[in-house]
Amino acid sequence: MRYYFYLDETGDHGLSFIDENFPIFLLCGCLISAEAIAKLNEELDDLKVDFFGSTEVILHSRDIRKCEGAFQRLFDLELKARFYKELNTLISKADFNIIGGAVNKTEHIKRYGKGAADPYALSFSFILERMVYCLDNRDRKSVVDIHVEKRGKKEDRLLIGHFNSTVDGGTYYVSSERLKHRIADFRFHSKLENINGLQLADLCAYPLARYVMNPEMPSPAFEIIKDKIYCDRKGRFDGWGLKVFP
Repeated sequence: MRYYFYLDETGDHGLSFIDENFPIFLLCGCLISAEAIAKLNEELDDLKVDFFGSTEVILHSRDIRKCEGAFQRLFDLELKARFYKELNTLISKADFNIIGGAVNKTEHIKRYGKGAADPYALSFSFILERMVYCLDNRDRKSVVDIHVEKRGKKEDRLLIGHFNSTVDGGTYYVSSERLKHRIADFRFHSKLENINGLQLADLCAYPLARYVMNPEMPSPAFEIIKDKIYCDRKGRFDGWGLKVFP
């Protein structure tokens, strides 16, 4: 069985600037089988045609929230309600797991100062490790292709370097051999590519980040994805499918 791991981020990964209203960086990964992504692609394409008349529309959570670009038609509140209902139902029924790594940049800098690790690299190592655990639970013979959105030449170069060093050296809990056995491919994609799996990760990242910042605040969007987060046998996902640093 082949799986796909789609990654997207929310928040600024840099440590030189902290937005007081959004002081975290979060990297979100969606792990989904080849069979499940084929089904999801078909359903998302049908939804796009139904609401926007084309499969070429790229679902981006910020544009949807702001009703920008192709989503301006969602200013029609009746249409917006129907769109959210159908999208939420589609995501709720889809068979995939979420793994997220978040960094509270304010606390990270307070604790480690100039020695603070890059939030993207920190989050990436965690979700790569948990991805292996999740695959072990799903299918011990499976392999995975990792798909990441391009962020810029410098950032992409740093990420591929971190990926290679992690795979070559392993992590504290997962050996290099296990990582190499599991990971079949690692690919970057342009923001303009219409990759539904990356759009799914984008749609999951923001509500996950809002939960990290304020777990007590009611969030219908988070309730839709909560059961998708990789967890232990008792349903606990903190430290399993969701890790907040420090």
